[in-house]
Amino acid sequence: MFDTICDLIPVDPAYPQRVRRLDILTRVLEGRLYDVLPYQFHEERGAGGEYIPLRQRRPSVRYPLARIVVDDSLALVFSDGHFPTLDCADKRVRTALADLGREAALNEVMLEAALRGSVGSVAILMRVLRGRVFFGVLQSLYLTPEWDPQEPDTLLRVTERYKVTGAVLAAQGYDDVEPQAEYWFMRQWGAQAETWFRPWPVAVPQAPVEDAARSVRHGLGFVPIVWVRNLPGGDDVDGACTFRAAVETTIEIDYQLSQAGRGLKYSSDPTLLIREPAGSDNEIVRGGGNALVVSEKGDAKLLEIGGTASAAVIEYVRTLREFALEGVHGNRASAERLTAAQSGRALEMMNQGLVWLADNLRVSYGGALLRLARMVIRASNLYRLRTHGEALAPIDPGVRLTLNWPRWYAPTAEDRERDARTLQTLAQAGQISRLTAVKSIADVYHIDDVAAEIERIASERTA
Repeated sequence: MFDTICDLIPVDPAYPQRVRRLDILTRVLEGRLYDVLPYQFHEERGAGGEYIPLRQRRPSVRYPLARIVVDDSLALVFSDGHFPTLDCADKRVRTALADLGREAALNEVMLEAALRGSVGSVAILMRVLRGRVFFGVLQSLYLTPEWDPQEPDTLLRVTERYKVTGAVLAAQGYDDVEPQAEYWFMRQWGAQAETWFRPWPVAVPQAPVEDAARSVRHGLGFVPIVWVRNLPGGDDVDGACTFRAAVETTIEIDYQLSQAGRGLKYSSDPTLLIREPAGSDNEIVRGGGNALVVSEKGDAKLLEIGGTASAAVIEYVRTLREFALEGVHGNRASAERLTAAQSGRALEMMNQGLVWLADNLRVSYGGALLRLARMVIRASNLYRLRTHGEALAPIDPGVRLTLNWPRWYAPTAEDRERDARTLQTLAQAGQISRLTAVKSIADVYHIDDVAAEIERIASERTA
């Protein structure tokens, strides 16, 4: 069924094949996959009385399994309680990067990037405007990255190119366009500038011409974009999609639930079958207060659908949901199983599949977060950056950065008590330092500066 629906989506040969693949997966994520089907699910007959096949109808019930899996996994990666902290030996650098991240709403940016990138890839753009750092998420659908052959992890340029109507261009300030015509829009990010090109008609192929009025020179010396491949797999440009393995099963769930709903509606309004008319009057009014009189050899029945069929559909859908979530490592925990969980570790074991998925996402998007921090550090040596209205001193590009990720699930009081006893035993035995002990519980007790916390502990002991 998925292939049948995909065949109805128009194909534009002017775009590469990856554009079509990402477009279809984006439709699935946003719940727009069925928009190409011409009929509603309740439309069983066409204008001429012909039967409309199910494959041409949009399901009336839509279970957003793809979005659920993506949201659940992102909650364990970049939600407010799971966002990592940048760590390094220099306290000034830690504080500066933390302030820049909060001012630039980096948490929201990474959530948006991981959501958009769940189809395979996403790009995160850094801009420096009036000394302030801004980040933006670029959907990778019409983006083409080019890598340095001598440094395969370094971008040479990123090009954006897509079709747009003249009316859209006119709304953006272009005056020499025809509203009904189609144009190519193109811009390119390089190591020294963000270059815009004048839109040109699709019907008249020509070489791109730079639009000097809209182009901007940033002079950073590197492409201010981090390209993120979602999950291991895919190719050199796009990673694997988070929810691709569940798409076909999700479509089956939608149609099964729609059919079940259709059957329940029929059960609420059963069809009357009469083998012989009751008298000469053909007008029949159904209802509990009306008696239907038939002749001696006549018969009348109400054709109803039993409840066992609906129950079978629901059970089938539950099984399909389990299979789909297992295929994409989604959250399969039920309310009954949650009541049995007595600790954060128990919840982690219960949702092991989801934790594995989130762990893989931490690799991809955590690496992107480190690359963004590196870009900010390099920019601080070229521009006088500001955070919270104060100037930021240049940061040494050679500083080492790491990410500290919090626990998957918040520990209970019993978990914290066990951790305290374990850390005390290890510290007293000389197997770990007090600094390491405090750092291991910093995320639980919201300790931003571990070194300062150690100093406060020491001062309180000597007081």
